[in-house]
Amino acid sequence: MEEAVLAVVKRSGVTEPFSRDKVVNGVRRACQGRPVDEDAFQLLAQKVEESIRSTGSAEIPSHEVGLAILGPLRELDEVAYLRFASVYRSFSSVEDFEKEISDLRTAREDEPRP
Repeated sequence: MEEAVLAVVKRSGVTEPFSRDKVVNGVRRACQGRPVDEDAFQLLAQKVEESIRSTGSAEIPSHEVGLAILGPLRELDEVAYLRFASVYRSFSSVEDFEKEISDLRTAREDEPRP
């Protein structure tokens, strides 16, 4: 079965094919020094691609790729998530970090207990 080519539209307007490798490389940087293995990177990239493909659009803005990474990365490693989110969302103050950490704590408290 052939999959349709999925294109990412960068901020500059340039279009390039979606690349799981680019997702893995960005996430790997955020996970530097964290206990995350290669299989987890590949699985996250697969989830991101599936999420993007599920929109049914052949072209997706790069901003949407970043949003698609945030959820699975948060589940994978909260520290790496904060690193990625701080760059992706252009945190400019300690308050930005504090708000994101508060949101993480609230989400963790809202999760069902086993």
